[in-house]
Amino acid sequence: MNFKRTLLIAALPLAFLAQAAHALELKIADIHPAGYPTVVAEESMGKTLTKETNGELTFKYFPGGVLGSEKEVIEQMQVGAIQMSRVSLGIVGPVVPDVNVFNMPFIFRDHAHMRAVIDGDVGDAILDRITNSEFGLVALAWMDGGTRNIYTKKPVRKLEDLKGMKVRVQGNPMFIEMMNAMGANGIAMDTGEIFSALQTGVIDGAENNPPTLLEHNHYQNAKYYSLTGHLILPEPIVMSKITWEKLTPDQQAMVRKAAKAAQAEERVLWDQKSAASEEKLKAAGVEFITVDKKPFYDATAPVRAKYGAPYADLIKRIEAVQ
Repeated sequence: MNFKRTLLIAALPLAFLAQAAHALELKIADIHPAGYPTVVAEESMGKTLTKETNGELTFKYFPGGVLGSEKEVIEQMQVGAIQMSRVSLGIVGPVVPDVNVFNMPFIFRDHAHMRAVIDGDVGDAILDRITNSEFGLVALAWMDGGTRNIYTKKPVRKLEDLKGMKVRVQGNPMFIEMMNAMGANGIAMDTGEIFSALQTGVIDGAENNPPTLLEHNHYQNAKYYSLTGHLILPEPIVMSKITWEKLTPDQQAMVRKAAKAAQAEERVLWDQKSAASEEKLKAAGVEFITVDKKPFYDATAPVRAKYGAPYADLIKRIEAVQ
C-alpha cells in the first residue's frame, strides 16, 4: 500500500509538468506595425501552431514596438518574458559574431542571391550558430528584410553627395564604419527615434527598405531615395531558449515547421508590399534615384576586408551560390 502511495506521489510532479506543458501562451513581438509582412506571417504561424497543437500553444501578438525596441525585446526574450520575435541581424551581430557575414555591405549580388543563400546550407548554418551561441535564443527561420537604400533630405546622386551627412544606421559597429567609409557620419539609434530625428535635423537621413520608409512615415522628411543596395539583410525568427526548453520534442518540430512556412509566406507578402510601397512613395513625391553602385562598393572594401577575414570560408560558400 505504502509502495503504491509512494509511486503515486512520485508521479505527481510528472503529471503537474505534463499539465504545465499543455497550455503555454507565447508573446510574439515585432517593431513593425500591424499589417506589415513580417507581422502577418507571424500571426499565420501562431494560428497554425495553436491549431496543430490542439491549443497547447496559444499566441498573443504585439506589433508596432509596444513591448520596446528590438534590443529591449531581445533582452526580454533572453529571460523568457517575451517568447518570440523577428529581429534584425544588425542587433544580433555584436553578440553572435558569425552573423556579421550577412551584415557586410554588398555581400550579396542582389535580392535573388540573398534568398538562394538563406534557403540553403549557409542559411541553416547561420541559424545554427545563433542557436548554439550564448545568446539565449533559438533561431528558427528567415524573414526577408528587403534591400536597404539610403534616404535623405538632400539628393544623393553620387558617392560624394554623402560627404558629411549624418545618416542613421542600426547599432552595429560595422554599419557605422560602412556609412563612414561612404563619406557620411553613421549615427546609431533605435527605429522609433528616426522620425523626430529627421524632423528636428538631428540626422540628415537614414537607410532602409521601401516598406519601412513608408510605414514609419520617414518619407515625410526625407524625399530622396538613392538605390545604393548596400545591404540586403535577412532577419531571423527567434524564440527564447527558456521557452524552447519547455516545449516537447513534437512541439519543437511543429514550431520549426511553422516558422519555415512563415518564411515562405512572408516572402510573397514582402514582394507585394515592396512594390505597393514604391508606388505610394512615388505618389507622395519621393524621388527614386538610380546611382552607379560601383563607387559605393569600392568605398566599403576596407569594411569587408576588416570584418570578412574570420568568414573567408563562409564568404566563398555565399559567392558560390547561384
